[in-house]
Amino acid sequence: MLTIIIAVVPAKAIGESTSKEVTTMSTVDPYKAGMFKANPYAAKTPIKGKLVVVLDGKLEGRSLQLMTPISRALCRHEIHELILTDEMEAGPGKTVNKIAYLGFFEVTQGGVMVAGDQLTIGGKSVGVIAGFDETHMPNHLNIIVKNSNRETGVEQGLQLGDEVICVKPSE
Repeated sequence: MLTIIIAVVPAKAIGESTSKEVTTMSTVDPYKAGMFKANPYAAKTPIKGKLVVVLDGKLEGRSLQLMTPISRALCRHEIHELILTDEMEAGPGKTVNKIAYLGFFEVTQGGVMVAGDQLTIGGKSVGVIAGFDETHMPNHLNIIVKNSNRETGVEQGLQLGDEVICVKPSE
């Protein structure tokens, strides 16, 4: 978050009888404010992990609200959920309804995950990071992955212990 001082207001303007000044502050999310015109992440290390749960379920009306920021920091030992959608327009600030549950993974090498990153599990390309939903925070983050083929973790043949790798796409 970027903190910006909006105004210095004379105390009289807010009902004080002295001449002291009051500072009013506001925070601005640079993503919501449209300050970035392109992805600012020029280079970053991969995020790595191990699958600790394989899921098998699909929903048509999930209504996941993807947050506006395009990135989330993932720390070592955190556990997060991976959810697949075939809604190819899915992205930060959008709502996702059609989903397939992939699984949960434990982060073994932390880093910053960004919408547009490529995700592989067990050496297979799973899709592209669409965004993040905080429904279950602080327990875990829902990481939404988009792929035109909406298959669950079981349908994809995922196995416990499969390596999860998330990388910046090559340009």
